[in-house]
Amino acid sequence: MALDNDRRASACRPEPSLEQSPNDHHHHKSQTHLALSFLERLLEQRQRASQQAAMAPPPTTTSPLSRLLLSLPKPSAARHPRASAPEATGVGSLVLRRREAAAAVLSTAVLSRFLPLLPAAAADGGECPLEVAPSGLAFCDRVVGTGAAAQQGQLIKAHYTGRLEDGTVFDSSYKRGKPLTFRVGVGEVIKGWDQGIVGGEGIPPMLAGGKRTLKLPPALAYGEKGAGCRGWEPTSCVIPPNSTLLFDVEYVGRAIS
Repeated sequence: MALDNDRRASACRPEPSLEQSPNDHHHHKSQTHLALSFLERLLEQRQRASQQAAMAPPPTTTSPLSRLLLSLPKPSAARHPRASAPEATGVGSLVLRRREAAAAVLSTAVLSRFLPLLPAAAADGGECPLEVAPSGLAFCDRVVGTGAAAQQGQLIKAHYTGRLEDGTVFDSSYKRGKPLTFRVGVGEVIKGWDQGIVGGEGIPPMLAGGKRTLKLPPALAYGEKGAGCRGWEPTSCVIPPNSTLLFDVEYVGRAIS
């Protein structure tokens, strides 16, 4: 009898529901939405980072020269306050071209400032051992010509650059754009030139088209007086007294008299 009562009581007892309440369903849906939003944001961030990495320029190594050019003063945008957007682009290109031209002029100016100070052995690019003749004149053929040999008394043309021993250039026919015309071997020029071009005392004559470096002791150059002096003041001389001189001579060939 008691057993039957227990069975009836359990039969009347409600079964546990498998369905979620509306509140539970809403809570689960909110969590799912938050998770999806987080994943979407994470994906967007990764895509953005990949795009930025792809657009970034590759790392470069800046040379000392590049650093010098980059250190030049940059033009101020305030100099063109009235330029519209298209005009600003044109102005920017013009300024860039001017900066590049200025950089080229700067580098050329720097090089030209120091090139005259190079020793004679470095002129024309390379070592050139000097041979010393009994007279004390030293010479070195940088380029052996293929034309006729210079002869005493001939009217010839020659280009030259003259330097002091410290590298200071005091004269150059190249800068004037015209070779020197003179009669060689008859005293129209200094002794070292006559001997260095016509030859003698173990020095071969220059051939047309040849280039030779001459190192002249004072006795074969301008001696105790020097040259280009103002009055009697030795310090005013272009070529000081008792100077050893270096000449790079290019024998162009015979001149038409």
